[in-house]
Amino acid sequence: MRLEKRAQASRLALLLAPIGAVAFTLAVSALLVWAAGAPIGQTYRLLLQGAFGSVFAWSETLTRAVPLILTGLAAAVAFRARLFNIGAEGQLYAGALAAVAIGGQYDGAGLAWPPALLFAAMLLAAAAAGGLLLLGPALLKRHLGVDEVVTTLLLNFIVLLTVSALLDGPMKDPMAMGWPQSVALQPELELGKLVERTRIHTGLLWAVALAVGLWALLRLSVFGFDVRALGANPRAAAFAGVPVTRTLVLAALLSGALAGLAGAIEVAGRTGYVTLDMSPGYGYTGIVIAMLAGLHPLGVVAAGVFVAGILVGADSMSRAVGVPTYIADVIVAASLIAVLVATLTAQYRIRWR
Repeated sequence: MRLEKRAQASRLALLLAPIGAVAFTLAVSALLVWAAGAPIGQTYRLLLQGAFGSVFAWSETLTRAVPLILTGLAAAVAFRARLFNIGAEGQLYAGALAAVAIGGQYDGAGLAWPPALLFAAMLLAAAAAGGLLLLGPALLKRHLGVDEVVTTLLLNFIVLLTVSALLDGPMKDPMAMGWPQSVALQPELELGKLVERTRIHTGLLWAVALAVGLWALLRLSVFGFDVRALGANPRAAAFAGVPVTRTLVLAALLSGALAGLAGAIEVAGRTGYVTLDMSPGYGYTGIVIAMLAGLHPLGVVAAGVFVAGILVGADSMSRAVGVPTYIADVIVAASLIAVLVATLTAQYRIRWR
């Protein structure tokens, strides 16, 4: 048996691959629900109802989707350039720390800047922190051939340990009664609510706008062409005159900046300060979302809402029928495997000999 690349992959097949993969995943997950002794139809109904069945459910799903969309975009742009960024989790925390360092209340007061200028400086600091954190692994890959999967993954642990030290040290909130958390963000820097008496904030608009902007950048600009060429074949891209080092560096800065912005927007929109458990793995889940979306920025928005809905709906479903919430992790992981297999079969055919 061998795989043979199709002369031209069907657009319809590529479009239906994620849908078929999700349907297959739900069918497989139904076996786990059945094994747990719960009614399959009611379990999935409660899952959907908990995620999309009311204004409150939608608000919780979209709130969870905001950091997932941004880390998904970070993974998508890096992977398109064949820079396998596994460090979005650390970049998110670096951006959150930078945001609080600029916009936090120290001794009850922040920097004496106008709120609009301070908010812009906060976002720029978060983007710079995330971008610079990925710049090192990108340069090591380009000039020394160091595997960026290893370096970015290990940087996650370094950043989290640094966050722990800072939250118990110079950035610790003296009013937190010993709890390891940073100083709070200034109230005027917090994002507004889209729906009153819910947690959904204007960070959702930022995430969607960044997805549209990234799509336009990759589709309509010279930089986007260079990224696509570098991702398709680095040697051929270099031979054709694509500035490989510059493109890789810019892609790294952009990817890290998006993950850093995820941290800043999460602080400004939801938590108000940094804690060690602020992210339940948004950076790693962003990789799954990017792959589910086929590395398409607009598809990342849909995939982010889908994954957020699964995670949020699993909480209410678990309380109602007794199925463990880990079923959500199974669905997300199985969806990734299924969509990779479906995409592979859409682009390759199996030859038997």
